[in-house]
Amino acid sequence: MNVKQRTIKTAVAVSGTGLHTGESVTMTFHPAPENHGFKFRRVDLEGAPIIDADVDNVTDTSRGTTITQNGASVSTVEHVLAALVGCELDNVLIDVNGPETPIMDGSSMPFVDTITEAGFEEQDADREYYHIPYNIHYSEPDRKVDMVAMPLDDYRFTCMVDYNSPVLGSQHASISTMSEFKKEIASCRTFCFLHELEMLLAHDLIKGGDINNAIVVVDKTIDAEEMAKLAKLFNREDIGVAPQGILNNIELRHQNEPARHKLLDMIGDLALVGVPLRGHIMAARPGHAANVAFAKKIKALIKKERSRKHVKVYNPNMKPVYDTVQIMNILPHRPPMLLVDKILELTKTHVVGLKAVTMNEPFFVGHFPGAPVMPGVLQIEAMAQTGGILVLNTVPDPENWLTLFLKIENARFKDKVLPGDTLIFRCDLISPIRRGIAQMKGIGMVGEKVVVEAELMAQIVKYKES
Repeated sequence: MNVKQRTIKTAVAVSGTGLHTGESVTMTFHPAPENHGFKFRRVDLEGAPIIDADVDNVTDTSRGTTITQNGASVSTVEHVLAALVGCELDNVLIDVNGPETPIMDGSSMPFVDTITEAGFEEQDADREYYHIPYNIHYSEPDRKVDMVAMPLDDYRFTCMVDYNSPVLGSQHASISTMSEFKKEIASCRTFCFLHELEMLLAHDLIKGGDINNAIVVVDKTIDAEEMAKLAKLFNREDIGVAPQGILNNIELRHQNEPARHKLLDMIGDLALVGVPLRGHIMAARPGHAANVAFAKKIKALIKKERSRKHVKVYNPNMKPVYDTVQIMNILPHRPPMLLVDKILELTKTHVVGLKAVTMNEPFFVGHFPGAPVMPGVLQIEAMAQTGGILVLNTVPDPENWLTLFLKIENARFKDKVLPGDTLIFRCDLISPIRRGIAQMKGIGMVGEKVVVEAELMAQIVKYKES
């Protein structure tokens, strides 16, 4: 039975203080449509810019994870995202009226409670998991960071932390399935070492922090003068060191709460992959920078596999929809600027064209004649001519129309195209054609290999009467 996507039933809000700015911030969770994913919206800024929760939008990992898009940023997103994943949600829009999420008690539990209060709603679309296909490794030898994602038909986490600290020692935490998140992980608070806390305070970087939303590990001897200074900074008179080697502001919720919080951070940071995962994630000494780098590695693999799935290998000898003569009855181009020899497939939403690249091409006379390579701009032109057939197929008299470029975006050239290659282009509509304007995603293949890709926008205009 397929698992369905989920959102929340109604909007619900939570308010608190931003850890680094010290400003009051309100965050509102909204239901979102299918395939929306997680997005933040900065409602305090003009135009209310939206920031996708995407690993490609990460701009800082020094004190939490910050994402930036459309000229706006949101910091410390990992605890919020961990709560959304822990509640097994897929589509939520999060309004925030400041540059960072509220720190609350330093855990994900306040967000989980708020989201649970809203209730959950099953949607019609199936949830599409990415199943880890084989062991994916990431390491940072200088920091002794090791991470691996292994195949598993569930979402399991194992985390080990070891900071060479006699207080923390080596700690492990794990969950065998995401349904354990709320009970075992959500309530675990962030932690820092006393020397880090003092550095942050000295640089005025935790204006919204108090020691009730973090576990402070005492990693050095504190004399009476320093203790008095800490008490004054936090407006407390009873600061001391608990037997566990932490400041006595709070009691540990779990003996291995720091390791559990690192696991929480991993869940939140890996949500930035953008799709729900199936696999066993194991990590030693993870941090935000490593989590994000690991998430990027997984996302790159997903993109690569998805592009392969969408690449169909075409038989160049199949009977064409249009041959060269028929193409010249549609396109105004003529040799040497006619760069499509055949149309192999043509529907209302996609077209497949073929270009046989030979040493007789006129551009090889001047384009590296000693080492001939087809110019990238001409590959894009050939792709556009193929797409032009698709757009011109929408009018009854295509011979009286021209196809003009409006935009080229995200063009990438992945390998050389050489004499003897058969270059096959496929262009798919990104959205329906409106007023003669078409947006297409195009790829060019030599055999099974994608050698060029781009997003094109074009418009057909009539240049003579029929």
